Amino acid sequence: MESTGSVQADVIHSEGGKTITFASPRQLADPVATRALGAELAQLLRPAATSTLLLIGDLGAGKTCLVQGIARALGIDEPITSPTFALAQHYTGRHGALVHLDLYRLEQPAAADELLAQEEENARELGALLAVEWPERLSSLPGDGWRLELSLLNPTDPEQGRIAVITPPAQP
Repeated sequence: MESTGSVQADVIHSEGGKTITFASPRQLADPVATRALGAELAQLLRPAATSTLLLIGDLGAGKTCLVQGIARALGIDEPITSPTFALAQHYTGRHGALVHLDLYRLEQPAAADELLAQEEENARELGALLAVEWPERLSSLPGDGWRLELSLLNPTDPEQGRIAVITPPAQP
């Protein structure tokens, strides 16, 4: 993938004896590239079984599109839509499980914190990757989650693509 003109660096993170390397930032030309990034992240994070991916970005930045790529890589055949009204969706695929959480409608941080705690427990029980849209609604961002920030290259024209910046979890 192309660099955004800013310095592209490898994000390197070691966890459980495994080293994950990921180029960041990334320029994503279209929804196909966004889903491909999701598939790549699923492959990188899936071995951890209970990884959390915090998805940060404005409406239309591509968060749900990225989760669709994660789901495809996990062998989930169901259609993936934003769980804005359901708040959480659970999926099981041929290659792993996914819990998709959307905190957008929760205005009170305490309610978002409570829902995240419940879904983290569900994800642990399922051995699932947990993808959280709108983690900004929480009282604070969890330090043990991967952060992926998506922003449009041109907010008035989503067709021009987006930038993805990934940050690994804080080391204990």
